[in-house]
Amino acid sequence: MKSPVGLEKNVSLALLCTVLGLFTANVSPAVAATNDSTDAAANRLSALEVLAPEASVKESEPSDRTTQITALAADAATTTSATPAIANATLQAQALSPSDDSQGMIDVATLDLENPEAVSDGMAQVTSVSQLSDVQPTDWAFQSLQSLVERYGCIAGYPDGTYRGNRALTRYEFAAGVNSCLDRINELIQAGTDELVQKEDLATLQRLQEEFSAELATIRGRVDSLEARTAELEANQFSTTTKLFGQAIFGIQGRTDNTADFFPVDGVKDTEDPATNINFINNVQLSLFTQLSNRSILLTGLAAGNGSTAPRLSNDTRLGYELDSDNQFLISDLSFRHLIGNNLAVVAGPVGVNAVNVFRGANRVESSGQGPISAFAQRNPIISVGNGTGGAGFDWQVSPRISLQGVYSASDPADPNDAGLFGSRRSATTAGAQLTVSPTDTIDLALHYLNSYNPSGSNFAGSLGLGIGDDQVTIGSGLKTDAFGATVAWRATPGITVGGWGGFTNSRIPNRDGNVETTNWMAFLNFPDLFGEGNLGGIYVGQPPKITESDLPAGQNIPNLLAGGAGTEGDQPGTTTHLEVFYRYRVSDNITITPGVIVLFNPGNAPESDTVGIGALRTTFTF
Repeated sequence: MKSPVGLEKNVSLALLCTVLGLFTANVSPAVAATNDSTDAAANRLSALEVLAPEASVKESEPSDRTTQITALAADAATTTSATPAIANATLQAQALSPSDDSQGMIDVATLDLENPEAVSDGMAQVTSVSQLSDVQPTDWAFQSLQSLVERYGCIAGYPDGTYRGNRALTRYEFAAGVNSCLDRINELIQAGTDELVQKEDLATLQRLQEEFSAELATIRGRVDSLEARTAELEANQFSTTTKLFGQAIFGIQGRTDNTADFFPVDGVKDTEDPATNINFINNVQLSLFTQLSNRSILLTGLAAGNGSTAPRLSNDTRLGYELDSDNQFLISDLSFRHLIGNNLAVVAGPVGVNAVNVFRGANRVESSGQGPISAFAQRNPIISVGNGTGGAGFDWQVSPRISLQGVYSASDPADPNDAGLFGSRRSATTAGAQLTVSPTDTIDLALHYLNSYNPSGSNFAGSLGLGIGDDQVTIGSGLKTDAFGATVAWRATPGITVGGWGGFTNSRIPNRDGNVETTNWMAFLNFPDLFGEGNLGGIYVGQPPKITESDLPAGQNIPNLLAGGAGTEGDQPGTTTHLEVFYRYRVSDNITITPGVIVLFNPGNAPESDTVGIGALRTTFTF
């Protein structure tokens, strides 16, 4: 049931909708210390999206190197709305901080006026006919309304300040009005002001009461029931300021037997894949939204999981929901988010603040629990550059169709000795920005840039921090990286979305000559509501990150080292192609089942390696 709510409740409702939209557990790098960290939260939401749901640009989720949501939008990852995510940002901001007389009001158009439970739910008592914006002194019923309002005070208007006198009236609504007038007259009589009550009015009300006795009895019964249920909920509620949301993923998966041209990559298949047995993976994400004020929330995320597709000869086989913490809960998010004005949100925290959780996702089905199966298909891999864990960021809705996000993060900001927020010999740092544009109602475009420094003493020395494809681009050296990318999604029809992304990185060793470059790309088709509402089909074809050029100093070039050489300059001998098909079936509002198939041609960019087939069955529960 919907009812007039104050700003505080309105904010809670906005957060609740954002979160339940689809799990929204913006879990951040669940396991920042390993490339197997999961992308398992359901949907990734930017700071402004969490604080002002309508401002959202997509759905997303935690990332592989962490995770999402920044919250919770459990199902958000399946957004199929034709309205551009960016275009509605202002409305979202207003949900948190209304700037006009609609503050604290809900849209009565959403009420089910044919449902007894909805009667009078969206209406507010008025004390003067002048409060009804659509009632004018020239209206033929003005005097009658004025009399009922000012004499008996039993006329209710809609939360938007209208009366809607020309709309058809249901019997339930009429009964509710009669009941309101009866209650008011009883109050006047008990207060000794019965001289204000005219006998002809009492006679009329008596006839109406008899005529609508059944409807009045129904309404009173429902009110009693709702009061009892409300009392029970208040007595047993988790918290008045904190909302708990969760997502649990259970997957059964396996891959075909295969032999790879592994180290050395010399054109000879010499190594059998060590982990082709069918196995079980579980991943649980819990998110706590604590509303500190009408404009601020504290997001706390916990994540635990068990199982993975390791050991593996190539990162290409990784799945999006892997998180092997031996079922021990890890802090996956601890961040503070605050809305400044109506269009700017800031976020800061030691965990869960990085590009994955701050940038908006143009592909609205980004989600390891609700979207594609593989880690590579979650989003453009360059957004994960740097392995950022915590820091600060912002999300600014520049105009209805343009937004800008920025972030600075460190891989180990909580360690003041060997690491820290501003980096050290062990802590990588990353700064990035993303411009998101909706040129039309059906197109979302995002342009990404990140700059990262990964020192030689860090756990990821010589690595881009992607955990996908050619992630390790040199050996044991510090690495400075510039990463560029773009992602686009076009909702060609309500049931078909066409999109893709491309990414490029250029890395160099500080104070040394040469550089190493990687590229990756993906093209995809999403089919929202395929064969039923809430379902989703997807076809993804792409190339994971591949070293296309490497002319670092001798001994530092990965492609030649993998070939058994001395590490001289050169590129990869082959190109991996990733093909993925999945179908998510919505069993209920809280349960989905997703079978998926992945085929990898030339895995590890080794042309002589066997093609690998991966089959998975993922079941996701949201609550």
